[in-house]
Amino acid sequence: MYTNKLHNFLLGDKTDELLRKFAINFAVIGFLIHLTFCFLYDFGYYVNPSTEYLFNSYLVSLYTPFSIILAYEVYELIRVIPESFSNSIGKQFEIVTLLVVRDIFKNLSDIQPNTLTSFDKSIYFIAAEALAFVVLFSTALFFRYKLSSTPVRFYDGEHLNDFVKQKRNLASILSIIFFMVSIFSLFNWLLGVIDGDSELNREVFFLNFFTILIMSDILILLLSYKHTTDFLNLARNTGFILSAVIVRVAIGTSGYSGVTLFILAALLAGSILQISLVLGKELKLQKNVGID
Repeated sequence: MYTNKLHNFLLGDKTDELLRKFAINFAVIGFLIHLTFCFLYDFGYYVNPSTEYLFNSYLVSLYTPFSIILAYEVYELIRVIPESFSNSIGKQFEIVTLLVVRDIFKNLSDIQPNTLTSFDKSIYFIAAEALAFVVLFSTALFFRYKLSSTPVRFYDGEHLNDFVKQKRNLASILSIIFFMVSIFSLFNWLLGVIDGDSELNREVFFLNFFTILIMSDILILLLSYKHTTDFLNLARNTGFILSAVIVRVAIGTSGYSGVTLFILAALLAGSILQISLVLGKELKLQKNVGID
């Protein structure tokens, strides 16, 4: 009973609605404040070499609202963990898609206008990031489409209820860790800004959080083994964890290598979902008709 109350308090609909409104309002306010500082910097009213990178382009102001929305999307990811492993992986790719978009905006702000007709190296990299965005976006929508039309269930009755309770408890713990890591990451980043030793990159918060998320995914996999030893289910979830690990490595990897890893993770997860749904359905049909 206590764990249900804690889960409802941390991850219930009322809390979600409250945080959603807060995130939207905070994103708008943060965007306007950041935009104001960019305006002041542009007209010479704000001069601080250590924080110049935060305000030297109006496009950089997009970083603030996207960061706030991303933080809320991470909270949404934690909320769907008790639903199914597949849903949480799909939500993961929605987050990574927004993460790549934020990086594209930031990299576009670094491009200086010039009269040269030749392509700059940064243009090629932004094109690669745009390709990664398309692949990640398609994967996120693919998960939504497939899981809405074909819900994935591998447990029934009491086993399902027990497993969902365990995942709800894990999600509650993860939500507390999420808030702690968010505050810690923001505090460390602000200290870096004050000391002039910080920058805008996707490693802030997300590198630590995805490490924790992978550990929770592995724990869910181990808990699922108590309720079923079905190879399809175990192999599918293991493959999803592999894609999550690749995403985590991609977050901490810069340049074309990071972009390539994002695309690889998306293709891997999408392929695993499609194979498990198609072949899993065939195996169930064969079992029902008694085919040996």
